[in-house]
Amino acid sequence: MAHPVLAASLFGLAIALAASPAAAGDPDGQKMTEISQYGITWTLDKPALAGQFVNGDWWVVGPVTVRRVSPAPGKAPADEKVDIRRDQWGNTSLRDDDRMRNGSMIVLKAGPAQGYDSRSGTYDEAASVKFPLRLEPNRSLVSTISHRSITNPNFVAPMMWGSERTEQVVLQAAAVLTCLPAAPPKDAFRPPYAGAEKPILRASDIHWDRLLALKSPGAAPDWDQFERYFQRVWLDHIPSWGQRSVSPNENQPAYGREHGRTTSIAALMVHLDVPRQRKEKLTIGLIQRGIDLWGVCQTGMHFNHGGGHGNGRKWPILFASLMLDEPKLARLPETAVFQEDVQTYYGKGWHGQTVLYWMVNHHGPRERYEHKQPEQWEQWDKTTEGYRVSSVAQGWIGNALAARLMKGIDLWGHDAFFDYCDRWMRPDDPYAEARREHKRPAQEGKTYDPFVDAMWKAYRATAPEQKMHGPPYRQWVNQGSGGQWAPNNKP
Repeated sequence: MAHPVLAASLFGLAIALAASPAAAGDPDGQKMTEISQYGITWTLDKPALAGQFVNGDWWVVGPVTVRRVSPAPGKAPADEKVDIRRDQWGNTSLRDDDRMRNGSMIVLKAGPAQGYDSRSGTYDEAASVKFPLRLEPNRSLVSTISHRSITNPNFVAPMMWGSERTEQVVLQAAAVLTCLPAAPPKDAFRPPYAGAEKPILRASDIHWDRLLALKSPGAAPDWDQFERYFQRVWLDHIPSWGQRSVSPNENQPAYGREHGRTTSIAALMVHLDVPRQRKEKLTIGLIQRGIDLWGVCQTGMHFNHGGGHGNGRKWPILFASLMLDEPKLARLPETAVFQEDVQTYYGKGWHGQTVLYWMVNHHGPRERYEHKQPEQWEQWDKTTEGYRVSSVAQGWIGNALAARLMKGIDLWGHDAFFDYCDRWMRPDDPYAEARREHKRPAQEGKTYDPFVDAMWKAYRATAPEQKMHGPPYRQWVNQGSGGQWAPNNKP
């Protein structure tokens, strides 16, 4: 049975957020022909039993026929504004293509193709579902609303500096309709939107005692703001930078650096000494995020590509596994590699450091560079160093601390990541003399987020003692168009 406070706060909230007459607290749902959420309406050909998951998203018992979706998919409107800009490399993942707006998908396999909006270079007409659609049980229909312009407000604009308060994204919103063979328990999480495997996990199984009650070392971030950040589905089934332009800006951050930053902050907020009721919605959102990421990993998704694109995806999965005491969530396929792991390894660095960073892939495979003196760095080495200090650890530190606080290092399974975070956040510089004229980068020792910095300073040294994962250690090596794990000796 769901906890009464959870039922009152979360189910009531779901009712308030959903534009629909159904009652989320009704365990059996009700017969409906129209289901609406976040400006998207699915119309069925006849009444079907429907209701809401614990996060407010909708389920329907099927099979059902979805006659239409609104806004309707189709060609671009006449008043659309095309304002494509290129990045610092002269590249763009966008194009002037009017074939599809407001598209829908059933995501059964991760990959570089989407059917939502043809302005993205990842668009594949075959990926767009057509209506009427027979939606079978254990399938999820993802529907979207397209923008009429390309430059739009950044979802996490309050966290950003002036030049990044807008993003080149083509989608405004997304929502998920999940078809099941039978009505789920009223405290069920929405199963992953990707794939055909739809495990039913329940909020009544949350181990609330695994959250700590730490005194906030200063002002905590805005709870309402972060609850909103994790309220809706984050579409995350397109590898590398192709994902960025089809990130709905009312649902999620676009760049992986902010995936990591938002997750880092939220992962630490839930360990503050506030009433459990205050933590509930954000905890539910983080767990739901982890369930979705687990699902896309089952369909072949990986998050190992360059710069900051792949940040922040691993800890939500492990957090969900720990909070629900569900080991299955932590057992990921070998294809599910994560940026935090592939970009860190043990070696001998140019100024004495023993845990190193490399970018792995950015405009093609990259080479390792931290073992070389800076005078030997080539242009791509310098570019990689720029990403190291601007786009990487900024989204790693809070996740690393949260894993330590929950005794999750062994579960994570890659010690070099934690040792690298310690290297980055070290307040002193034991390598100052060896650096000679090359000073420690000013960005090291802190992140973009003062709350994360303060939590690290207050609680890293007193984090629970725990077993590291230990050997055999691994490092990622490029091979052909992909890569693989190889042995790595720790100095």
